[in-house]
Amino acid sequence: MTNILIVDDEQSIAMLVEVYLKNEGFQVYKCFDGASALECIREVPLDLAILDIMLPDMDGLSICQKIRENHTFPVIMLTAKDGEVDQINGLTLGADDYITKPFRPLELVARVKAQLRRANSYNVPTKGPDTTLTIRGLTVNTDSHECRLNERPLALTPTEFEILRILCEQSGKVVSSEELFQLVWKEKYYENAANTVMVHIRHIRSKMKDSAEHPKYIKTVWGVGYKIDE
Repeated sequence: MTNILIVDDEQSIAMLVEVYLKNEGFQVYKCFDGASALECIREVPLDLAILDIMLPDMDGLSICQKIRENHTFPVIMLTAKDGEVDQINGLTLGADDYITKPFRPLELVARVKAQLRRANSYNVPTKGPDTTLTIRGLTVNTDSHECRLNERPLALTPTEFEILRILCEQSGKVVSSEELFQLVWKEKYYENAANTVMVHIRHIRSKMKDSAEHPKYIKTVWGVGYKIDE
């Protein structure tokens, strides 16, 4: 059974989301503060976490950062703020998606399913011959979903892996933010989607120890998109 963690100090919201997720056959674990959430993360083999940013003892962004120290399962952030600062910070720390309160429970369920599909395709190797993309010391194995840079493994989230895979497969070509978003998130492009792509690119560069100003790999083509030269 798929295990999903909900962390929200507004118990009514957590219980409402629980009802909708259980109706889809998911096993749900609820926590109302950061301490119990961290304990659950240590003890339960989770498949996805839904984290509220504002919690009584610690913020959801810190929990997300803790998760990314040892886990790659998808993380969806909940934010009650209209601004994009929390959203961008969350994605930079390794979150895969965010949704702003108030939200429709069915929309959250749809995003949960989309993230789980992406994670499953990441974790389950496809059948057929081994396919490895190699570009100047960067290797991306699309069967085993492993990525290495100069023989050093890169701990990428499923979303980050998909972005890097697409850029490598289309090496030498500019891939627009809109195309990347639609290929990776499989959703209709919206106004702030470019920010979502941008912070994931920033996080990949950080893991590759690459520079945005003088990149060795992922180059920004301003006003167009991103590319990796062969």
